[in-house]
Amino acid sequence: MKRQNKRKLALIISMLLFPVTLLYLSPALPVEGAFKGVVNGSIFVFIALLISGIFFGRLFCAYLCPGGGIGECAMLVQNKTPKKGRRYNIKYIVWIALIAGTVTGHIMNTQPVEIDFFFATEYGISVHNPFYYTIYYGIILLILLPALISGKRAFCHYICWMAPFMVTGEKIRIALKLPGLHISHSKENCNSCQLCVKTCPMSLGSDEILTDGAITNTECINCGTCVDICPKKSLSYTR
Repeated sequence: MKRQNKRKLALIISMLLFPVTLLYLSPALPVEGAFKGVVNGSIFVFIALLISGIFFGRLFCAYLCPGGGIGECAMLVQNKTPKKGRRYNIKYIVWIALIAGTVTGHIMNTQPVEIDFFFATEYGISVHNPFYYTIYYGIILLILLPALISGKRAFCHYICWMAPFMVTGEKIRIALKLPGLHISHSKENCNSCQLCVKTCPMSLGSDEILTDGAITNTECINCGTCVDICPKKSLSYTR
């Protein structure tokens, strides 16, 4: 099985598991838990994303993120390039609010701090508690509608609160000059066919992919689509 087929299969599996994993990817439960003196499972997941970002960049987005899987399924219906720019990018605001709320909660909390990986996940997405599956379908729409309206993986560009953890990890790797997975481009073999640009699920432009050296744009998820489609093999995974 080719790499991109394996990647898409992994995304499909992650989507099927979304009802199980949703509450561990939640930006709300860390804040709720903090005010109750609880370090919940989401915090450990977010720390893992930060650490993985150092060594693998945003590979989680390419292979394991259920939201990314929904976004790529939406590409079958809407495949245009979403608008970009700071005014569209609110994910860092959501991320900062998540961190600030969690820290504030733990500062204000007067109870002994406990670790509960399963905090507030007793029923998961179950008809036993309509609130949870209402939240579930609300999150699905939050991911799906931007992609259908604005274009490819728009949720990843605009809203996703998990991406900044991995981006921060990447910046730590670059600052400390640590080895880590990334994609490099060699202009020597490139014939500027633009196939990489046309097929990039994150809608990176030619000025962001066809640079001499490493692709440094933080929206690159290391999916390898450009690597696999390049007829001249001018793009490659590098550590």
